[in-house]
Amino acid sequence: MTPRPKKSKSDKDKRIVFIFSDFDREFYLKIIEGVSTCLNENGYDLIICTNKSSDNFLKSSFARGTISLDGSLSDDYFKTVAKPEFPVVLMDRVLENDNKNTKSVLVDNYPVMRQMVQSLVDRGFQRFGYLGGNSTSLDNKERFAGFADTLQENGIAFDQSYYYHGNYREKSGYQAAKLMILSNDYPEVLVCANDNMAIGAMKAFEEHQISVPENISITGFDDSDAAALAGLTTIKIPRYESGFLAAKELLELIKGNVDRETVKIGASIIWRQSVRS
Repeated sequence: MTPRPKKSKSDKDKRIVFIFSDFDREFYLKIIEGVSTCLNENGYDLIICTNKSSDNFLKSSFARGTISLDGSLSDDYFKTVAKPEFPVVLMDRVLENDNKNTKSVLVDNYPVMRQMVQSLVDRGFQRFGYLGGNSTSLDNKERFAGFADTLQENGIAFDQSYYYHGNYREKSGYQAAKLMILSNDYPEVLVCANDNMAIGAMKAFEEHQISVPENISITGFDDSDAAALAGLTTIKIPRYESGFLAAKELLELIKGNVDRETVKIGASIIWRQSVRS
């Protein structure tokens, strides 16, 4: 039997780790494709893992750097992990420190949410609801800020009883809508922090013969494949491009080209049938 060739000590210098949350794998596929394309073009291998196994891989003895899209790992954890020999690119947060070994690549949530909410106001909506994701996530904070600031500028008071808490999963959107149905009190339009929750809410309303968009309009955020099938108005994130750009920024850090400025990626509104004209 021919012995397998041994890995050289330098193999780690061409290995990158991508960490993601494991609850919504479909969302990450295009991002991972973008990361993989950029790394392959530059001769790097990609290792994909979830936070449950990340401790085994986030070390300079195993790989040359990491890209993270997982809000469950703490800022302090990444401050400890990031080193000159193991730089980190974060796609879900900005670290508030002067660590030159980290870089953030983020969706520019605030302006596109303002644009969408303003368009809803211009269509005549006055009674708004908001279904938020994890309250500590930067995405949710920015999306809600864009939502709330636009209403305030238009002189529309936001009733806090119409703020519903979710966790980005479809089930939490379904449960939030059930609460609205049980109380027989729901807004004219429900703005959701992601597509999964919006689709869950749509299913609950439809089960109770509450028509979308005739009785309630609903919007999402992400533009998943399921959003298109559901006819959901949403905000499209260029996921492939964001993954490619995150990998490109990591390679620049590996080369020693330090630029701490956060990279923000634009998004666009996709109008579909879930919002009445």
